[in-house]
Amino acid sequence: MTAFRIPSTAPARTAAPFVIRSERASDVAARETLLDACFGDNRHERTCQRLRDGRAPAAGLALSAVRGGALVGTLRLWHVSAGGRDALMLGPLAVAREARSLGVGAALMNAALMIAASRGHGAVILLGDAPYYARFGFSVAQTAELELPGPFAHERLLGLALVEGALDGAAGPILATGARERKARRGRKERLVSCAA
Repeated sequence: MTAFRIPSTAPARTAAPFVIRSERASDVAARETLLDACFGDNRHERTCQRLRDGRAPAAGLALSAVRGGALVGTLRLWHVSAGGRDALMLGPLAVAREARSLGVGAALMNAALMIAASRGHGAVILLGDAPYYARFGFSVAQTAELELPGPFAHERLLGLALVEGALDGAAGPILATGARERKARRGRKERLVSCAA
């Protein structure tokens, strides 16, 4: 994937630009630390995590934001069936506290949606704050009849059709459909080769 250079809106001498690029294996430890800081120790118990457990993110849709050589943001999308419709599930989106005023979250969202659309994906769903995600086109309009595998607030289940009609009539459970994480043997130790969490 081509890296996107996103200049900050602050004066050049106070803030350096950041880059959005495909996630690398070297990002994994920093990503996990960032997710722990943003979502807490119980993040692995959340409802949407059940859709990600043991799965690899969609090809080309695990993104990192890097500033000054440090990971400052992460976003991933995952294959799901949304009531029988092929879709992507977005999450988690996390931005380091020191980078939250730089537009990193919006840049990650815009890059992810652009890549998803360019790869022919029809829809994206997520569980999140409607006021934040509305600016990217997400709404509850087509998710009212969808269900997640655990407790969730219906007003936080949002959808965006990248292709007109992609979520029309979507009803029923949201189920994981993505590829399983792949592990490769190296000597006697197993090492994760996909970038899945």
